[in-house]
Amino acid sequence: MIHIVEMMADESSVPYFNWFAEESKKHSDLKLSFISLNPFSPQMLDDMKQRSCDCYWIQYDTTHRKSSMLKAIPQLYLLFRKIRPDVVHTHLFDDSLPGLIAAKLAGIKVRIITKQDTGFHWNYKPFYVFFDRINNFLATYIHTVASESNQFVLEKEKAKAEKVHLIRNGFPYKAMTNSNEQTVTELRNQYNLENKFVIGTVARLIEWKGHQLIIQAAEKLATDYPNIKFIWAGTGDSNYKTRLIEMIKKKNLENNIVFTDWIDRSKMPSFYKSLNMYLHPAIKEPFGFAISEALMNKIAVACTKTGSSDFIIHKKEGFMLRENNVDDIVNSIKYYYNNPEITRQIAEAGHNYSLKNLTFDKMWAGHVALYKKGLVL
Repeated sequence: MIHIVEMMADESSVPYFNWFAEESKKHSDLKLSFISLNPFSPQMLDDMKQRSCDCYWIQYDTTHRKSSMLKAIPQLYLLFRKIRPDVVHTHLFDDSLPGLIAAKLAGIKVRIITKQDTGFHWNYKPFYVFFDRINNFLATYIHTVASESNQFVLEKEKAKAEKVHLIRNGFPYKAMTNSNEQTVTELRNQYNLENKFVIGTVARLIEWKGHQLIIQAAEKLATDYPNIKFIWAGTGDSNYKTRLIEMIKKKNLENNIVFTDWIDRSKMPSFYKSLNMYLHPAIKEPFGFAISEALMNKIAVACTKTGSSDFIIHKKEGFMLRENNVDDIVNSIKYYYNNPEITRQIAEAGHNYSLKNLTFDKMWAGHVALYKKGLVL
C-alpha cells in the first residue's frame, strides 16, 4: 500500500481533498492522509473523519507567517517520522516550505509540490522567489496545473525540466452542477438580482484577482447599462476589501456591486445558475478553479488566460481578456449583454470544453501516476 499525505495551509476545507479521499476508498493499494496548517481547528478534521481518512492539524498563525513556518517544521518532522508516508504532497507556499523541509529531513522518498500560486511572488513579493526555488530544489517532482504555469516554473524559477509534470485540475461533474431552482431563487432574492444582468466573480479578496479592475469597468458601464449588477463571492484580505469598498463608494457604485462573502459549497452550483455571465480578470493566476465551475454550469465566461482556460478559443468557448485591461472587461460585458444567442452558444461550447479537458478522472489518474513514478525509480 502506498501512503500519501496531502497538505494545505490556511484553508479550512479543500473540496478536491474531499474528492481525493472519497476516490481513494476505491483503491486498496492507496492510503491518503491529510494535514491542515490553520490558525483554528479546521473543517478538514470533520471532512476526513466522515471519509475515514486520518487528518492532522498543525496550528499555524497566518499573521506571523515566518515564525509559524519555523515552528511547523519540527512538528511536521515528528509527525512524518511517526506516520511514515511514502509521499508528501504540498500545495501552497505556506505549507510547501515547512512541509518539504520536514519531509526531506524525515527521509520521505517522494516529495511533490503543486504550483498553485506561480507568479504571485514574482509580481508582488520578489524576495520570496528565492524560497520558491528552494521549494523546487527540495521537491522530487513539481506539479504544474497549466501550460503558462509550466513555462513560468521553467523560465522564471529555473526548475529542472525533468522534475516538472503538467497535470490539469479536474472536477466531478455531478458535484459541480448539482443546483436547484429553490436555492437559485433564494440567492436572487437575497441579493436583489431580479431583472438584472448578473455578472459573478468567485475569488479570494486579494489584489491579483482583479476586483479593482472590475470596479473601473463598472464605472464605465453604469450610465448606459444601469441594470448590470456585479456579485462577488469570497473572503480574503480585510484591508483590501476596505479599499474596494472605498473605491465603490467614491464612484457611486453601491447599487451595482454586492459582496456575498463566504457561500456554502453546496450552494455554489446554484450561485452560478443565478448568473448571466462569469468574469475572472485575475493577473498571473496558475489555474482558476471557479472558471471551470462556471464552464461546467453552462455560464458564459470572460477570463484571463489561466490553466483552466488554456485551450479556450476567443469568442468560441469564452471571451479571453488581456491582463490588467479594463477595456477588455468592458467589451466582454457589452458583447454578452448585446448578443444573448451568441452568449448561449458560447456557454454551451464552454460546457463541452470543460467536459473534455477538466474532468476529475483525468486529474486523479495523473496524480496517482506521479506518486507511483517516484516510488518505482
